[in-house]
Amino acid sequence: MAAVWSGCSTSFSQELPPHPRGRRGGDGARIHPWSGGAGRDATTRHAEAARTVVVFARGRVRVCRAAAPCVLEPDVAGKEEVGVAVWGMDDEPPVADGHRRHGLRRRPVRPAAVEEGPVAAARSAASASASAAGSKSEVGGSRLHFLEERDEEMLSRRLIKLSQSNKVRSATELFDSMRASGLQPSAHACNSLLACFVRRGSFADAMKVFEFMKGKGMATGHSYTLILKAVATTEGYFAALKMFDEIEESDKKNVDVIVYNTVISVCGRAKDWRQVERLWRRLGENSLSGTLMTYDLLVSTFVQCGQSELAVDAYQEMFKSGIDPSEDILKAIIASCTKEGKWEFALTTFRRMLSAGMKPSIIVFNSIINSLGKAGEDELAFRMYHLLTSSGLKPDQYTWSALLSALYRSGRCWDVLDLFQGIKTKHSALLNNHLYNIALMSCERLGQWEHGLQLLWMMERGGLQISAVSYNHVIGACEVARMPKVALKVYRRMTHRGCSPDTFTHLSVIRACIWGSLWNEVEDILEEVAPDSSVYNTVIHGLCLRGKIRLARKVYTKMRSIGLKPDGKTRSFMLQNLATDY
Repeated sequence: MAAVWSGCSTSFSQELPPHPRGRRGGDGARIHPWSGGAGRDATTRHAEAARTVVVFARGRVRVCRAAAPCVLEPDVAGKEEVGVAVWGMDDEPPVADGHRRHGLRRRPVRPAAVEEGPVAAARSAASASASAAGSKSEVGGSRLHFLEERDEEMLSRRLIKLSQSNKVRSATELFDSMRASGLQPSAHACNSLLACFVRRGSFADAMKVFEFMKGKGMATGHSYTLILKAVATTEGYFAALKMFDEIEESDKKNVDVIVYNTVISVCGRAKDWRQVERLWRRLGENSLSGTLMTYDLLVSTFVQCGQSELAVDAYQEMFKSGIDPSEDILKAIIASCTKEGKWEFALTTFRRMLSAGMKPSIIVFNSIINSLGKAGEDELAFRMYHLLTSSGLKPDQYTWSALLSALYRSGRCWDVLDLFQGIKTKHSALLNNHLYNIALMSCERLGQWEHGLQLLWMMERGGLQISAVSYNHVIGACEVARMPKVALKVYRRMTHRGCSPDTFTHLSVIRACIWGSLWNEVEDILEEVAPDSSVYNTVIHGLCLRGKIRLARKVYTKMRSIGLKPDGKTRSFMLQNLATDY
């Protein structure tokens, strides 16, 4: 069956008859059109058959010598039919009235024999004329079809279906054929074709359709949304922003909140919060009300860009507009407020989250506990912890870190050590360097050098990578407890394990040695460390306070000789003890 697009002027509605072997001429002789035959001249009959289409209806023969062309569309028909021609006439047995039934048959066209002379020239001219006529149906690389259907609504529905099926070629040819026939597709059909081009990344074709819609006054808010997305993807957000300004100036009535949301999203992905704020203000100036998507975009953009004040303003405006916030907005507001230390507003938002029936995640709980701990609200932090466990969530490393930090900042160092012991007993798999360091900080503040050494040994046995910070806390605990020899042992252990001491390590161990009167060790450490003004100033201060003026002068002279500058306190000590000699 010949598959023909329904928009064309000619179509076949039934199967072609079986393939015939030939036909008989008027004198009864069988004629083969391609190879010649008896009776009349075969060449003449072949030319006549090529020019003539014979149609049979109820025994009568009608000849059409000028049939309208019909273009087959492979995208719609399912396959291309190439090299099809009228072959010959059917040779069927006679029917009751004595006539033979004839029909059309199709067969691949065989290559024509090479001809010379006037006949060949005439055929060449006819072929060139036909080729020129055929090229007139090509417009901009797209074939035009003669449309038998003239109903614009019907054709627009076909265009929508083709566009939604991503049949770009067929949709483009139908669109161009409608325009060439003086028919106008509907705005919905044009938007469907525009969306099809945007999906396929055909930016130039999308722009052509958009310009056609603008010229006809058919552009809608959806059209603007589609083309702005395409421009942002192809040419960047700044080009999309420029196009939006032009659209807003020329067709403000069709620029709705969805178009604004599109541009806000484009600028938000580029982290340009200033343009996002400008668009937000213009939205209100044009008497447009934001949607939930609008405020979701505003809050997320401002939070990601560190503009917590603007995020809170957008959040509060949303409430004034009577829009209930989504869970993502509430989480973003809590994260922003806890980061900025606004724990009270974070708690208020958290309560609103619970009243809306939402279940906060472990991340939300941890951020609020951490914020409360930094604010010294350790009691509220533990209330949040109990609410966390009652919600069926399990505390993780960040939860314990926030609770230990809350106790430490409140000066409850013994409670830190007790809580750490409980974590070690019940949740030993969660212990990490950070939790150990918080416990070591408490040991340093309390002067619990033995407990600090025990924790350090546990870290080594557990295979944790011990940093200079951990060693510094233990050396600091020895300094507070006036245990200089233990501090020196920890210092030697540190260097032996390949951990490089920093300035704080040297300052702490030097202070411990000075208060323990280990003068030789002080000089040895000075020889080991790189020239550092803070280390030399600390040594001179300690020596002067312990009455070792001569040694202090020696260190001061060395300090000046290597180009280090003493601080004001060092110079004051040297001036006070200028005439003193020990």
